[in-house]
Amino acid sequence: MSYKKTTTWNLSLPSALLLMAPFDILASLAMDIYLPVVPAMPGIRDTTASTIQLTLSLYMVMLGAGQVLFGPLSDRIGRRPVLIGGAVLFLVTSLALAAASSAAAFVVMRLLQAAGASAALVATFATVRDVYAERPEGAVIYGLFGSMLAFVPALGPIAGALIAEHLGWRAIFATLGLLAAAALAHALPRWKETRSAAGPVVAPTFGTILRSPDFWTYTLGFSAAMGAFFVFFSTAPRVLIGRAGFSEVGFSVVFATAALVMILTTRFTKRFVSRWGIAGCVARGMAMLLVGAALLAAGQLLWQPSFSTFVLPMWLIAVGIVFTSSVAANGALHAFGDAAGTAVALYFCVESLIVGAVGTVFVVALGGDTAWPLAGYCAFMALVTLAALGIPRRRTGAK
Repeated sequence: MSYKKTTTWNLSLPSALLLMAPFDILASLAMDIYLPVVPAMPGIRDTTASTIQLTLSLYMVMLGAGQVLFGPLSDRIGRRPVLIGGAVLFLVTSLALAAASSAAAFVVMRLLQAAGASAALVATFATVRDVYAERPEGAVIYGLFGSMLAFVPALGPIAGALIAEHLGWRAIFATLGLLAAAALAHALPRWKETRSAAGPVVAPTFGTILRSPDFWTYTLGFSAAMGAFFVFFSTAPRVLIGRAGFSEVGFSVVFATAALVMILTTRFTKRFVSRWGIAGCVARGMAMLLVGAALLAAGQLLWQPSFSTFVLPMWLIAVGIVFTSSVAANGALHAFGDAAGTAVALYFCVESLIVGAVGTVFVVALGGDTAWPLAGYCAFMALVTLAALGIPRRRTGAK
């Protein structure tokens, strides 16, 4: 069903970001902030390491797969109830994790926590699609979301380690619950419904969306961008600490510079989107990934691992990530306004599968303590995306 909007989303861009960003960040933070205590959890919970690994694996699976459920649900009942329900579930399960007394309860609560995060995430991005699809602010929001999320893997584990050291591991989950409560309290009076509302039409199905060339082209571009950071995140500790000799603190600082480059690039989002358009931004983003891959390969062949050979090329890749992630969602989803929740869910689900599968293959096959996985992934995915962009077809709006 399709509906006309019943309310006006009249927030300024800073207010909208302050309202939406916490839910996006919490979904990722719940994974990363927990990592420092994972090695100790089998002893703490009197269970096996494989059981604790389930709390990581199931979280990731539910975060992606849950969107396929919550996306269509948000198209049916609205963004606001899915967002609020997901936030409440995340809050309650975070506090339950802090109080959990058995390994079984701990695993179940982590699964439910991921379900809450998944619901909030899909409702947030569907709202962005509803409100900002035809406005330049949409590119700014997508770019800033990507930049802020880049900081989470760098700073989340540090925060988790500090909290656990001073307050104990239960305080990590209590902190997540308190942060969710603050985000929810801020959203309740301000988050208006944005799903269109009156007049029935037939909404696109999963099959219709998955048959769209534009959906696949721009989802591939988004996968290239997000996967580049995933591979960087997966290999950087072994390259910079294990081979380049950085301390853990030094590594954290250097790692965070890539996210800083992304944030600085986002300041110019409106300008480059209006000048190049969606396809032009993605093409230039892929070109930056290719240049970064070439520099990584040269550094790997000619010099020892260092800041110059590994991190500086990542800065170029980071610029390409922003060029691409700022516009890819609008390119992939522009034809599916009547089913934005469903389309967003598939967008993130497909991206997660591509990044997880292809990124992991490159890391495992090419050596996780070298620059080859990052160079290989960036080059391969950039070329695939550029090929998809170049396939002649009739376009319906993603220029």
